[in-house]
Amino acid sequence: MKKHLISAEHLSIERIGEVVYGGYKIELSDDAQKRIVKCREYLDRKIAETTAPIYGVTTGFGSLCNVSIGADDLAQLQINLMMSHACGTGDRVPNDIVKMMLLLKIQSLSYGFSGCQLVTVNRLIDFFNNDVYPVVYMQGSLGASGDLVPLAHLTLPLVGLGEVEVDGKVISGEEMLRKFNWQPIQLASKEGLALLNGTQNMGAFAVWALLQSHRLSDWADKIAAMSLDAYYGLTAPFTDAVHQVRPHKGQIVTAARMRELLKGSEIVEKPKSYVQDPYSFRCIPQVHGTVKDTIAYVDSVIDVEVNSATDNPTVCPADDLIISAGNFHGEPIAMPMDFLSIAMCELSNISERRIYKLISGTRGLPSFLVASPGLNSGFMIPQYTAASVVSLNKSLATPSSVDSIPSSQGQEDHVSMGANAAIKLYKVVLNTERVLAIELFNAAQALEFRRPLKSSPAVEAIFESYRKVVPFIVRDEVMYPHIANSIEFLRK
Repeated sequence: MKKHLISAEHLSIERIGEVVYGGYKIELSDDAQKRIVKCREYLDRKIAETTAPIYGVTTGFGSLCNVSIGADDLAQLQINLMMSHACGTGDRVPNDIVKMMLLLKIQSLSYGFSGCQLVTVNRLIDFFNNDVYPVVYMQGSLGASGDLVPLAHLTLPLVGLGEVEVDGKVISGEEMLRKFNWQPIQLASKEGLALLNGTQNMGAFAVWALLQSHRLSDWADKIAAMSLDAYYGLTAPFTDAVHQVRPHKGQIVTAARMRELLKGSEIVEKPKSYVQDPYSFRCIPQVHGTVKDTIAYVDSVIDVEVNSATDNPTVCPADDLIISAGNFHGEPIAMPMDFLSIAMCELSNISERRIYKLISGTRGLPSFLVASPGLNSGFMIPQYTAASVVSLNKSLATPSSVDSIPSSQGQEDHVSMGANAAIKLYKVVLNTERVLAIELFNAAQALEFRRPLKSSPAVEAIFESYRKVVPFIVRDEVMYPHIANSIEFLRK
């Protein structure tokens, strides 16, 4: 059994992917357990010793922060918080992202700045290790007091409320407790806020998007190399000297990648009568490279976020402080997620332009990449589909983080809308994958019209693997299964 230890050691985005998708079980390190217990004991002492109100611990929430709560009602206050905040709507959050949410929430609570009970954190670990997926809905978070709504749905099953998916079946939180012979968690003071405040919904979407973006950026270079060779494109624009005089890292890396991918191509060696390619080919280093730089920047920001405590108030036993502040505010990651949406949109945008060139009937390729155009429409309509998807991406790439709608009677008067940025990013990434798959579908078809010439060993290896799942199109046939198989090919 593969095991991952929750500790204060740095948790990388790549490691999150390994743990979530690799069948790992998780457990708290001894140090993490001690930090959690120490913080809870400190908080209990402070509540017993002080008569001053502590936000969210002995008071109401949001604009009700001035309403004091009696000691006998502190536990009920936490359950009321969770129930009243579970107002999600829309589509369900996919299970793999829910699992990331659980991991990130556990990681954040393990630092010992949240005041959670050890038993509460361990029950979240039970969810993770037993593939219990709380039913969480995509819409409802403002990304400001953390992800209140989705995190309420994530944690309701701790007390036997809400719903979960287990073994592919949705059951109630109460049924889940019976199934696993678990007792409902008796929440202590402040725990509701510790569980609901935080950026783990936004963070999980961001981690998922980064993992996919790295993969799709890699595929975009490979597919572009196939498209360029199929289009009889020029490799001079990838010459290193060109990029050293404008030394953006992603641009230099992409140009080198294109040179490597096309090394040994018979088509590249064939003399060309023209001196320029359209921008969608000629400017691959500049566009794909900028996407790489953007992914790297967003990666660095989300890396900090997933290694942070983001609930409120922050409990600092070593400093003898309980401070109500704003670490739950999603702005630090909302803007970067919007930025990544723009980058991935551009990756799909330039891909669609290459598709258009491949079907344009130029450079010796038949119109719509079919031997008998007219009787056959060939690859006319896959480009329509790509254009439609790209147009939608452009709408989705409009930033969410520039908006704010006040809430909680004006107490929460500026919000990040980071959760909306996360939802849109999720859709943009999936759409970009679809467009790249359609480009591969076209590029492989076009490459066959260059036979007997061969492309490079790297491109031909991709082509041969792809042909095992998607055939050459001789005459018109139903195309959507080939697009679906192309998408699946990129995932495998």
